[in-house]
Amino acid sequence: MASENQKIANQIKARLSLREPQKDSLQILCDVLEQLELTKDPDLKTWLEVIRSSYPSVKKFERDFPSLCFALATGVGKTRLMGAMVAWLYLTGRSRHFFILAPNLTIYEKLKQDFLMGSPKYVFQGIPELVQTPPVIITGDDYEDGRGVRLDYAVAETMTGDLFAGEEAAHINIFNISKINAKENKKGAKKSKDPKMRRLQEYIGDSYFSYLAELPDLVVIMDEAHRYYASAGAKALNDLNPVLGLELTATPKTVGARPREFNNIIFHYPLASALNDGYVKMPAVATRKDFVASEYTPDRLEQIKLEDGIHHHEYVKTELASFANNTDSKPVKPFMLVVAQDTTHAEQLKQQIENESFFDGSYKGKVITVHSNQTGEESEETTQRLLEVEHDKHTEIVIHVNKLKEGWDVTNLYTIVPLRASASEILTEQTIGRGLRLPYGKRTGVEAVDRLTIIAHDRFQEIIDQANDQESIIKKTLYIGSDDENGIPEKALQQIYSPSIADIVLGNKPTLTQGNEVREAPGAWSSSNTSISNTPSSSSQSDEVSATKKRVADLTLAIVSEEAKRLNSSLQLKDESVKAALLKKVHEVGKELFVTKSIPSSNPAGESDASSQPQQPLLEDSDIEQIVGGIADTLAELTIDIPQIVILPERDVNYGFKNFDLTGLDRIALKPGSKSLLLRNLESDESATISWETGSASEERLENYLVRNLMDHDEIDYDEHAGLLYKLSGQMVKHLQTYLNEEDIEGLLKTASKTLSDFIWSQMKQNMRTTPTGYYGKLTKGFDILRPATFTFASNEQPRDIKSGVLPGEKSKVRQMIFTGFKRCCYPFQKFDSVDGELRLAQALEQDAEVLKWMKPSTGQFRIEYQNGHNYEPDFVVETQTEFLLLEPKKASEIEDTDVVAKAKAAVRWCYYANQHADESGSKRWRYALIPHDAITASMTAEGLANKYEFNA
Repeated sequence: MASENQKIANQIKARLSLREPQKDSLQILCDVLEQLELTKDPDLKTWLEVIRSSYPSVKKFERDFPSLCFALATGVGKTRLMGAMVAWLYLTGRSRHFFILAPNLTIYEKLKQDFLMGSPKYVFQGIPELVQTPPVIITGDDYEDGRGVRLDYAVAETMTGDLFAGEEAAHINIFNISKINAKENKKGAKKSKDPKMRRLQEYIGDSYFSYLAELPDLVVIMDEAHRYYASAGAKALNDLNPVLGLELTATPKTVGARPREFNNIIFHYPLASALNDGYVKMPAVATRKDFVASEYTPDRLEQIKLEDGIHHHEYVKTELASFANNTDSKPVKPFMLVVAQDTTHAEQLKQQIENESFFDGSYKGKVITVHSNQTGEESEETTQRLLEVEHDKHTEIVIHVNKLKEGWDVTNLYTIVPLRASASEILTEQTIGRGLRLPYGKRTGVEAVDRLTIIAHDRFQEIIDQANDQESIIKKTLYIGSDDENGIPEKALQQIYSPSIADIVLGNKPTLTQGNEVREAPGAWSSSNTSISNTPSSSSQSDEVSATKKRVADLTLAIVSEEAKRLNSSLQLKDESVKAALLKKVHEVGKELFVTKSIPSSNPAGESDASSQPQQPLLEDSDIEQIVGGIADTLAELTIDIPQIVILPERDVNYGFKNFDLTGLDRIALKPGSKSLLLRNLESDESATISWETGSASEERLENYLVRNLMDHDEIDYDEHAGLLYKLSGQMVKHLQTYLNEEDIEGLLKTASKTLSDFIWSQMKQNMRTTPTGYYGKLTKGFDILRPATFTFASNEQPRDIKSGVLPGEKSKVRQMIFTGFKRCCYPFQKFDSVDGELRLAQALEQDAEVLKWMKPSTGQFRIEYQNGHNYEPDFVVETQTEFLLLEPKKASEIEDTDVVAKAKAAVRWCYYANQHADESGSKRWRYALIPHDAITASMTAEGLANKYEFNA
């Protein structure tokens, strides 16, 4: 049975795509309940002994029933874990009745949605048993109608096809904590001192609270568990008498003047770990270089911080728009949070920001103020307004009073301006944790998209001092108004949308989002090219006909993209048979959409009769044929054929580790007392005390205590890595010997071996390499239509001619520039990361007579995977008279970097499979070259560079 329950746990992990900390939490629950039985009258002492033997962080239960705390950082996914735990308990037959408790109305409403089948974030999506027989959901709003007890209310026949399916379905009660103790009385009804839930309900002959308390398998799940330690809430939970309590929170401490850490923490995944593992945004602190806060009055300092917050906000807004355009991702509208001192201060700030003199009044009507009510507690209405900011297109600045509490977890907060706050207040998870959720669910690799920035001129040094701590959540420093790579421009960036040259010939034009005029590109690819889709079919062409031609062109492009799966190269688009097939599909798909139109007519009564209106072709067949043929020829001439290849490992990945020595051992200072240890958590910097028994089994070697735990990691093969394991474990033991005697060391290793092993494993992961045993490539497309690209550049810049280059004093600003005037590039505009590498190479390609076309590919054009699924996109793609080249200019000092070499090996592997396709289809072959920047001059040719610097894996 145990193996079957474990199998169910593994299936849930896979079906719900759980993250590692979620998987670990579910596994812990599985491990514990495989050893202990859920009953109404548990032996808490036995439970504690069993649990502490594997999880010594659990000192005692906080309630009258077994209750375990899973402390996961904000943004990691507590609700998804909640669903996984409910699914496992239900599918293993341990429980069918659940009581989920929310701390406030906002979270209560969110949980109701997340547990409702059909909602976008349905927690059981992918669990077939819970989709076929959906759970019965009972809430604090509808429990009085009997749906939790009477099956004909519980499950509608239309949902399951079985009127009595509720007998086997899971019953999930979702309540707000205030609902449990609410004493509201209906108007005219007899007053009662008892909470509504505890009053007699005729349909069950008892109160609903008592009904729940008598269930033999009730499991209570407490979201934001630290909110349920007050006397009233704690008593209500004890009275429910559940068989198990599961507590979920990001802050496992009691609230109040003297908070203490929970005694029942069985798993802790702090914010520092979530940051390191990439599950949340990376916080950064911003200021100005050489800024001295004491030289400014408080009012002027506030104004500077607000202005610089706007600079950062505008910068992020542009970067997010570019990312969305370049990757076809959903657009994200960022907003800025200003934390004010009190309500009066908040209103003053709003007036200041909306004043015509503040950024020319561009933020008038885009500011809202939200603040707490007179009791100091944040109102539900306030929190709801904050949540709406995620979807409100008009609000860009939120001014808020007091710290932010649970329930407000938006994904589009990117800038925080804390005014009149101390460094410790700025750094609290309560303050910045609300903005750490990632808008795309995972980090994108684009720093501006993955970062939350705090503007803190006056507290900058204090924050930096705290950031020097290894566990600080601040890992990045930004400078407003600086031109270096960590600089944020004062003026909003310009943004240009650039189709490929093929797209431009087909009628699409580059556009600036700010509406500024785009300077004409003087090269062969200027806008003077004839537009196929706009070629008139008669001397006077209506707007409707012109728009229809554009739609025919767009449809043709979509069909060509689909047909690319069956074509070897774009040159086949010139074949008359291929054109005929494209034309046929355009007619089939587009006939009803735009090929015909109605000609208005009137009946004798003078009224329009839609049913009798004749149909007349909006476009002649010859017009459509001309558009389709013209697009096919254009794409064949102006496209670089990049085959879409999926490369997969032939079998399981082998894991290996570099030979290395442990670092940071001076941070290990675990000191045993008399049969007890004081532990300093290496991630949260919190202390805890655990006891150990001298009578437990001993290992022959001290290192074995550590090696035994390390062997639990699937990536470690003992036969292959035993030498490294004992070396690292020996270094840990040797460190312990510097301040402990042998007896204390063994006692320490008996009780804290997992903590010490985790320290070793964290460094092993940093030195881990994966070596696939082999690969095979699968061609999915012979070529792909070149994607449009979106570029940003400095507000004071105009597109520069590629031939003009950059002055020596401007090299550091090249990333803020955009270039045009190309003769051979597939795009009219390009950006470069360096002058001596990328810009020089582009100039050389423009002068190389053997080069037909080149480009810097847009995001997503290549799918070259390296190192655990990361995607690599080469800097340059070149087509010459005889071959295709992938060229990667790199600083000479970085040529042998591990990451650079890994990308190069992946690119060579991609070329190998691309050449298999080339040999079969008779097209040009591919090569990859890794070129040091100092080898690139204007006189070099693409072939010469490739011959000299071709990379051979």
